[in-house]
Amino acid sequence: MPTYKPRNTDRARALRRAATQTERLLWRNITGKAVGAKFSRQMPIGPYFADFLCRALSIVIELDGHSHDLRPEYDATRDRFMAEAGYQVLRFTNADVRENCEGVVAAIALAVEARKLRLPPNAHP
Repeated sequence: MPTYKPRNTDRARALRRAATQTERLLWRNITGKAVGAKFSRQMPIGPYFADFLCRALSIVIELDGHSHDLRPEYDATRDRFMAEAGYQVLRFTNADVRENCEGVVAAIALAVEARKLRLPPNAHP
């Protein structure tokens, strides 16, 4: 029988409350099904937290600010873990979102549509 490991919902909740302005801006543009799929914020995946996660399509969106410049090997390990678990990781810089939010949202919508095409015919997100 598999063992159940509880999710760190307190940490996820704290991360959502402490969202950056850039995270809030992107969230306003992808909330609901604005890009064709439902996303959640600060969701645990293994030992990591995804900035945004579409469970149905296994898409992770990560926003990279200054702190990501300081730890590229951590991000590479994290991305590898998520890819091996079947997630597609989309990375955008905070500058991308602030300066071209419409383009970022369009790129996310394209990734959503591409993932939908790979689903079995009876599976619907």
